[in-house]
Amino acid sequence: MADTERASVSAGARLHFGFTTLSTEHDRLYGSLGVALADPRVTVTATPADAVVCPDVVADSVRRTVDALGVSGARVELTETLPRHVGLGSGTATALATTAAIARVYDRRPRVRERAPVLDRGRRSGIGVAAFEGGGFVLDAGRSTDTCGTPSRTPPSDGSWTVPPVVARYPVPPAWRFVLVVPDADPGRCGDAEATSMQTAIADADPETGERIAGLVTSRVLPAIVAGDAAAFGAAVTEIGRLNGTWYADEQDGVYRPPVDALVDTLLADDAITGAGQSSWGPVAYGVTTTAERDAARAAGERALDRAGVTGDVQLVAPQNCGALR
Repeated sequence: MADTERASVSAGARLHFGFTTLSTEHDRLYGSLGVALADPRVTVTATPADAVVCPDVVADSVRRTVDALGVSGARVELTETLPRHVGLGSGTATALATTAAIARVYDRRPRVRERAPVLDRGRRSGIGVAAFEGGGFVLDAGRSTDTCGTPSRTPPSDGSWTVPPVVARYPVPPAWRFVLVVPDADPGRCGDAEATSMQTAIADADPETGERIAGLVTSRVLPAIVAGDAAAFGAAVTEIGRLNGTWYADEQDGVYRPPVDALVDTLLADDAITGAGQSSWGPVAYGVTTTAERDAARAAGERALDRAGVTGDVQLVAPQNCGALR
C-alpha cells in the first residue's frame, strides 16, 4: 500500500522548434530542440485502487504503468488538461504526469525517462521527456543512424529503446515570453499518420539542410540562449523552423501547414515579435517576445488570427526552468 493517500503531478506544455537532421546520410538522426513552458498545464491526481479507474484519455498510460509497477490499480483524475494534438506536447506531458503520480502514490520513484518507452513516448524526440524532467531550453542528441537510419527501421514500439539523451540544457531568461496562437483548425498529426509522414520526410530529406541547421544551433541558438539575446534567439529558431518545414512541405502543404503560414507571417511582421514558427505538426504558432513587449505581442497574436480569417486562442506564457511540479 502507498505511504500517501493521493499524489498530484503538474506538467507544463513544450514548444518543439524542430529536428537537427532527418537525413540518413548523417551519423545521427533526429536530434531536436525546444523549450518548456509554464502554461498551459496538465495536472494529474492519483489514489490507490484495486482496479483502473480513470478517464479514457489516460487509460492506456494508467494500465501500462500499473503493469510496470506490479500494483493492483489506480484511480486517476485530471484537474487540468492540455489541448490535444496542437503541437504543445500534450500526449507526452499527460502520460508522464500520470505515471509519476501513480508511482508516487505507491511510494515508488517516478523514473520517467526509464519508463517513457513503456508508454511509447520519446521515440524520436526527447524534448517532451527532458522538459518534464528539468525544464529550460533543451537540445537532445537524437539517435544513431545505424540503429534507426531508414524509414523502415524507426525505434520499435515494444519499449526496447531509450529516450534520446540531453546534450545541452540552459535556463531560459525569465524575462522572455512566448505567444501561443492556437487556431481552431484540424489537429496535428499523431500516431500512424505521423509515422507515415516522418518516413516519407526521412526518405526524401536533403542532408545539406541538416548541416545548415547544425550550424545555426551551434553558432546562433546556443550563444543567444546563454547571452539572453531574445532577438538573436528568435531569428535563429525562425530559420530552423523554416528549414524543417522544407522537409515536410509535401506532407503538410507548405513550409508551414495552413493556417499557420498566415499566422507566422503576421507575427513576424510585428516589431514586438523577435521570431515565430510552427511547433511540431501544429496547428499552434508561436512567437518569441519579452515581458516588455507583452501587451503588443498579445495584440499581434490576436491580429494574426483575424488576418488569417480563423478563430482561436492567444496566450502569453512564461518559460519553465524546472521540471514537473510534484
